[in-house]
Amino acid sequence: MEITYRAIGVIHTPFQEQADTPIQGTFSDAEGTVEVFPEFAAGLKDIEGFSYLFLIYHFHKAEGYSLTAKPFLDGSEVRGVFAIRHFRRPNPVGLSIVELKKVRGNVLEVAGIDVLDGTPLLDIKPYIRQFDCREDARSGWVDRRDTSPGKAGQYTPRGLGRR
Repeated sequence: MEITYRAIGVIHTPFQEQADTPIQGTFSDAEGTVEVFPEFAAGLKDIEGFSYLFLIYHFHKAEGYSLTAKPFLDGSEVRGVFAIRHFRRPNPVGLSIVELKKVRGNVLEVAGIDVLDGTPLLDIKPYIRQFDCREDARSGWVDRRDTSPGKAGQYTPRGLGRR
């Protein structure tokens, strides 16, 4: 079965290289913009009422995929790709939570961005605390790792390689 999506916009960030892009938005203090193409701008109605958004996007720089890989946060062990958030996936689709700072027409100003500049946007969904927060969630192998906030650049592929 083949499924086809089209971009609804493009994500603009300060990150030009994968090695320097934060591995998760929670480790990023970077700001960026989400440009929604004009034909989809009406879909932004009422979005300013949400403080956080899910961005769903295409990993446009990913080449091929592997069903196993060493995650950036724990390079000591190979894990299944569905148990990590690596960009080399069978379907190169990414998911980020960003803070919505401002809406200017069809442009969203966001913070906590962890995406390469020029990334094609597939969808936006509001983060709804009543639906999206699970207090009893387990995080598998990540529960055993230090994910405390670090200095800028520490939680990038390049930064983690230096640790």
